[in-house]
Amino acid sequence: MTMVTEQSATVDDQNPPTSRPRRVVLKLSGEVFGGGAVGVDPDVVQALARQIATVNRRGIQVAVVVGGGNFFRGAELQKRGMDRNRADYMGMLGTVMNCLALQDFLEKEGIETRVQTAITMAQVAEPYIPLRAIRHLEKGRVVIFGAGAGMPYFSTDTVTAQRALEIHADMVLMSKNGVDGVYTADPRVDPEARKLENITFQEILQRGLRVADQAAFSLCEENKLPMLVFGADGDDTIVRACAGEKIGTLITA
Repeated sequence: MTMVTEQSATVDDQNPPTSRPRRVVLKLSGEVFGGGAVGVDPDVVQALARQIATVNRRGIQVAVVVGGGNFFRGAELQKRGMDRNRADYMGMLGTVMNCLALQDFLEKEGIETRVQTAITMAQVAEPYIPLRAIRHLEKGRVVIFGAGAGMPYFSTDTVTAQRALEIHADMVLMSKNGVDGVYTADPRVDPEARKLENITFQEILQRGLRVADQAAFSLCEENKLPMLVFGADGDDTIVRACAGEKIGTLITA
């Protein structure tokens, strides 16, 4: 985990971290779907679906962006000699497989779900259309965005921020694998590391921190869209994050 060394600014009193959002975009890493292995772990995906279903039943509109790291990572394939463009497209297809798995388990929970993809694949998903996504959310459906931005070189972190802005979400929820927030040092190697409850996008960008993609931070900062970074581990972390509990690290403008 990347480091910060100073106490960050407090959150604006008019936007307390305990307020429950109305509409969120949740980023789930592909590594979580695989349970640490290549492919999809049905038990893990079922547990994620149950949490999202709980949030949906509480009246919070949930859209999801899914990574594909349990199948392919374009940057890593490039290091092994593959063309980056083709490698990134393979990664996008991996995200769609995760989307369909999550859709299946959500529907088994009784939640209407739609998958929208940035690459046209009409037999399995709708094309990404922001206004249609908003309408689905207003009808109580969960919308899952797949295939990233439909273009190489764009991370799913950046896509998460972009989709959140287009559908007018109140907050980005960044579920991280292996760490539960932003720390003053890497907690895996430094026992003195402290987790920060609040930090600003400006501080993260100035220090070049890699909690998520810097383009995602820039989009959120410019548009004053808060982001909550929290751990994927646990059977209620998504529910707690959507309920406005103090979990993880809140990043604001």
